[in-house]
Amino acid sequence: MPTIIVEGPPMTDPDKKRSLVREMSESASRAFGLPVEAMVVLIHENQPDNVGVGGVLLADRRRPPA
Repeated sequence: MPTIIVEGPPMTDPDKKRSLVREMSESASRAFGLPVEAMVVLIHENQPDNVGVGGVLLADRRRPPA
């Protein structure tokens, strides 16, 4: 079974999660030529204080200058 892992910020809207899982599964199904039921999608939600880009935490990049 193909497994798709999505790393990103927290998603608070369950409908958006459903849409993401459905669309990713359908796309992978077409690409692999396998039934959509064979697709596994894992959503890893990361808080901004747990992600760094360019040596800076995302939480710090969003803060207005003091």
